[in-house]
Amino acid sequence: MTTDIIKNISKSPVTGKEYEIPLSLNDKKGIDDFLALNSGKKVVVVQGLGFVGSVMGLVVANALTEEYAVIGIDLPTPQSYWKIRSINEGVFPVIASDPKIEQYYQSALRKKNYYATYDNYAYSKADVIVVDINLDVQKKSDANKDPEDYHVDLMPFKKAIEAIGNNCKEDVLVLVETTVPPGTSQKIVRPILEECLQKRGLSTDKLKVGHSYERVMPGPKYIDSIQNFYRVFAGTDDKSADAVEKFLRTVIKTDEYPLTRLGNTNATEMAKVLENSFRAMNIAFMVEWSRFAEEAAVDIYEVVNAIRMRPTHKNIMLPGLGVGGYCLTKDPLLASWARMNLFGSGEKLGQSEKGVHINDKMPLYAFEYLQSQYNGPLEGKKILLLGVSYLNDVGDTRYTPVEGFYDQLEIEGCDITLHDPHVKYWEEKDIWVSQNLDELLDNGYDIVVITTGHKDYRNNESLINKIVNLPALFFYDTIGVLTNEEIQKLSKKHTVKVIGRGDL
Repeated sequence: MTTDIIKNISKSPVTGKEYEIPLSLNDKKGIDDFLALNSGKKVVVVQGLGFVGSVMGLVVANALTEEYAVIGIDLPTPQSYWKIRSINEGVFPVIASDPKIEQYYQSALRKKNYYATYDNYAYSKADVIVVDINLDVQKKSDANKDPEDYHVDLMPFKKAIEAIGNNCKEDVLVLVETTVPPGTSQKIVRPILEECLQKRGLSTDKLKVGHSYERVMPGPKYIDSIQNFYRVFAGTDDKSADAVEKFLRTVIKTDEYPLTRLGNTNATEMAKVLENSFRAMNIAFMVEWSRFAEEAAVDIYEVVNAIRMRPTHKNIMLPGLGVGGYCLTKDPLLASWARMNLFGSGEKLGQSEKGVHINDKMPLYAFEYLQSQYNGPLEGKKILLLGVSYLNDVGDTRYTPVEGFYDQLEIEGCDITLHDPHVKYWEEKDIWVSQNLDELLDNGYDIVVITTGHKDYRNNESLINKIVNLPALFFYDTIGVLTNEEIQKLSKKHTVKVIGRGDL
């Protein structure tokens, strides 16, 4: 299959290397050569080479009880093409603190069983296709408007499924791992695949479609969150569920982490968005309590830690800059949309939507708190942000709450410098990020803000001592990283404020 597109450049945020996207998108020879090297192995195609798909491909390439030939496929766009080239050139496209990623990647390189492409021809060779692509929610409103002003655009997802259906074998297993609105596998994925097969004159009787959502946690246990963790799964029929179970047992250590089979894919899809909605609402709940603590001159951290002594309340959250990443920022909305649109009730999940709305406003609140505590205007002030990613110890900037905070500082006319040990390039803002903190601290700042709770900023005596020796500044901790001892040490010279610490 050959398609012509406008010539463009795809730049790797990992290495800075630029790749010219080819005009001819035919990689049949590359795929055939790869499969010739892996003759006799079952073929698994992973659709999507993002933070989940690329690492899922690694895990499958290092499966426990089966030798697979793994092909990762993504679109030849400026955002994705570099990942394809990078995987094939020996540089994994994800930076994370988990040493297993590089170990697994080197293993795949030695076995020569992991290949990346942009050509849909790969689907025709697959015994199993794992769907790990984005399904986004477009929030049309800003954080100050109604939370129901959003749109779930299924068109890109449907086109991706059509690409599978137009090329796959009639007996393929299509395993959806993407977080989708409940009802998607039964009402959207299977019908599209069946229609495509019928148009090609193929039988639909052998088709198998299942759903098993990932619980990937980028960070020090990245690989383990896929291979050594519990999985929930289901099929659109019993035959599909059986095939999903058989495949997962070759990839996941099910003797230690048993699989949970649910009655149908509606249930597994609901399970994913429900567990993420619960966490998102837990975070939203703490927002107003952190504000209350600030007004009441209370340390909300010691309050929460006291409550956590009670076993039933160990999962109560702590305040922070905001919610980021690909799941908590949208999954409650996917569930609400599904209830209204795929099951016809017309009723939304009001509390879940409200939780997202509250969380979306957290960066704005963090900025307003800075405004209220800083003595003077922020315009022209030199500000150093410590952390860009949405989560500690990972290099993932998708929907990071730091972006909303950064935007407010930029509107205010601040001179902003960024540091993050895990992010070289902030793709969403098209900004290169410094990783040399010692050098940055010598530049002199009016305000230093901890915006991500990386371990590099926690219990770092050297960092605290260096900041203590800087000229007087305003030190703002939006995560609650600082210990009481560190706060006392810094406060002897600097002004220190922490979200949720009304006692300071």
